[in-house]
Amino acid sequence: MKRILIIIIITLAAVLAVREYAYEPMYIASESMAPTLYVGQRLIMDKLAFKFRSPARGEIIVFRSPMGQEHESVKRVIAVPGDTVELRSKDVWLNGEKLFEIYTQHIRPNEVLDGDNLGPLIVPKDALFVMGDNRDCSDDSATWKDPATGKKIYFLPLSSVTGKIRGIY
Repeated sequence: MKRILIIIIITLAAVLAVREYAYEPMYIASESMAPTLYVGQRLIMDKLAFKFRSPARGEIIVFRSPMGQEHESVKRVIAVPGDTVELRSKDVWLNGEKLFEIYTQHIRPNEVLDGDNLGPLIVPKDALFVMGDNRDCSDDSATWKDPATGKKIYFLPLSSVTGKIRGIY
């Protein structure tokens, strides 16, 4: 009996360590990443992915909100430091070229929304420009505002990134 208890304690400690430092289960709570990820979908966040490198364009990342919200968000990296990003009538232009984005969705294509036209903006060092795939229903770099001042927040600090979406379960 003592041996079984020791095995259970060691196993529990290992599982908790992996969850704290390497991989963590999470779920999608909003429609902002549809059609790629849907509400209620369960995912694995890799906390080690960006310990030795920065996120790349196109990767789906997890981060703490730059607006001070308690929850973590999931968005796609559109631009990295040094890139010039612009939105023209809902289309993303990166470094002067229109992005071909098969993963995006516009549920209100005939409405001009906040963030549908902006820039050009140059992504600063140690920051990212991120957007949800459901562009008309995403709180992201195109629409963030500081709750205290109402001033636009265009960039996500790299220090806010907590992981990368690695898989679905």
